[in-house]
Amino acid sequence: MSCEKPKPVTRRDALRKIGGGFAMMSFASMIGESLAKAEVLDKENPGSVAADASTVKPWMLHDPNFKPKAKHVIFLFMNGGLSHVDSFDNKPMLAKYHGQPMPGGDLGHERKTGTLMKSPFEFSRYGKNGLEVSELFPNVGACADDICVVRSVYTEIPNHEPALIMMNTGANIIGRPSMGAWLTYGLGTENKNLPGFVVLCPQVPSTVGPPLWSAGFLPAVNQATYVTSDTRDKNFDPYKLIPDIHNDKYDITQQRKEIDLVKKLDAISEQQTYGMSADADADPQLEATIGSMETAYRMQTEAPDVFDVRKESEATIKMYGEGSTARGCLTAARLIERGVRVVQVYYSMGDPWDAHQDIQSHRKNAKDSDQPFAALIKDLKGRGLLDETIIVCGSEFGRTPVVELGGAGTHAGRDHNPHGFTMWLAGGGIKGGMTYGATDDFGWKVVDKPVHVHDIHATILYLMGIDHTKLTFRSSGRDFRLTDVSGNVIHDIIA
Repeated sequence: MSCEKPKPVTRRDALRKIGGGFAMMSFASMIGESLAKAEVLDKENPGSVAADASTVKPWMLHDPNFKPKAKHVIFLFMNGGLSHVDSFDNKPMLAKYHGQPMPGGDLGHERKTGTLMKSPFEFSRYGKNGLEVSELFPNVGACADDICVVRSVYTEIPNHEPALIMMNTGANIIGRPSMGAWLTYGLGTENKNLPGFVVLCPQVPSTVGPPLWSAGFLPAVNQATYVTSDTRDKNFDPYKLIPDIHNDKYDITQQRKEIDLVKKLDAISEQQTYGMSADADADPQLEATIGSMETAYRMQTEAPDVFDVRKESEATIKMYGEGSTARGCLTAARLIERGVRVVQVYYSMGDPWDAHQDIQSHRKNAKDSDQPFAALIKDLKGRGLLDETIIVCGSEFGRTPVVELGGAGTHAGRDHNPHGFTMWLAGGGIKGGMTYGATDDFGWKVVDKPVHVHDIHATILYLMGIDHTKLTFRSSGRDFRLTDVSGNVIHDIIA
C-alpha cells in the first residue's frame, strides 16, 4: 500500500485556519521565532507600514436630505429579559385585576402561568412630561428629559438564544454580522489605534457568546474586541484586562518588522499561487486578518491608557458607582471619547435578568445598573459627546403580566414576553422627554405604533447617516443587510 506524501500547509492556509479578530494579538509571539529567521528577506524595505485593511468601501448611500446626527453607538444590554411592566411601562390595570385570570384565556406561554400579577414596585413621574418610571430606576428617571422610551418593541421567538441573536444581528439564527460589525464595515473607525467595535462584560455573556458580536461574513476586522469588565481586580490594571496586550518577548520595532514581513510574504504568495500582480486585489479575508494584527499592534500604545479608569477624577468614578456595569459604562465613555465607533456593555454572563421565580431579583440587577446608566448620560453630556452618541438600552424581550407557576420555589416571577416590551434611547439625534408606542392595558402585546427590532436597527443606521436598505454585502449568492428585507426608520423619535 502506497503512502501519499501530505501536501504542505502554506502560510496562507495557516492564517486562514487561525482566524481573525482580536485573538491575533498574540500572533507575533506565536510565530515570532519563525519570522525572525526569515527577517533577512525584509532587509530591502525595513521601515514599511502595511496597508490598513479596515478601510472598506461598501455599497452605502446617505439620504441627501438628512445630515447624520450621530457618530457613535453605546448599547447597554440587560441580557435575560427586563420586565417592562415593572420598570418603564406602568400598568394600573394589573393592580386592579391582580389575582384574576388574564382576559382572553391562555396566553400560550413557554411555561405554566397563572393569574395577573401587579408590579411590586412603585412608579413615579419624572421630567417635564411626567414620564412614569418605577422605583427600580430612579436615576434614569431623573434623566427623563434626555431619553425616549419606546414601549412597543416586539420580536418573534420567546427563547433567549434566537431573541438575543435577533437583537444583536437582525436574524434569529447564528452566522449573521452583528450591528456593530455592520456599522464599522460601513463607517470604519475614527481611531486606528483602537478597535472600531468593543464588547464589555465581566465574562462572556449569555448562552450565545461571541456570535452576538461576530463579523459573520463581513471582513474579520469588523468583529468586536471582547474585553472583560470584571471588578475583582480592585487595582483596575488594564494590562490584566486585555490578554496579550504586552509582548514580553518582542519590542514594538521587532513586532512592526514581523507584521510588515507577513504582508510581504502574503504578496509573494498571491503572485506565486494565483499569478496576481502586485497591484491586484488581494484576498479580502486574509487582508482583514492582517488588518486585525495591525490593530492589535497599535493597541499596545493606546489601549492601556484608555482602559485605565483610574485616570478619571474621583467625582466621576463616584458618579458611576461600583460594580462591573459601572466600570463598563465609564469605560464605554472613554472609548467613545477616543473615537471607537460602537461599544456594547452587557450586564453579566448568563441570563441574569431572567426572573422566572421572583421578580424581586430585579432589585439587585437594577441597583447595579440604574446609577451607571444615568451617569453615562450625564458624563457624555459633560464631555460634549451625547449629541453625537446614541445610547440604546434594553433586553432581548420583556416579561409577562401573569405570574409563572412552573418550577420550585417562590411563584412571583414572570415568563418571557416577545409580543411587547420596552427599550429606551438617548442622544445622537433622539428626541428626549417622550414615549412612543404602547402595549395593551396589561402589557402583553403591542397595540399602538409597533416597533420591530429591524426598525430599531434601521433608525440607528439612519441617525449614523446610513440608508439601511443600501448597506449590503453579497454572500452565498444574495445581498444581505442588517435589517434583512424589513425595517422602517422611526422618524417620530428623531429630533
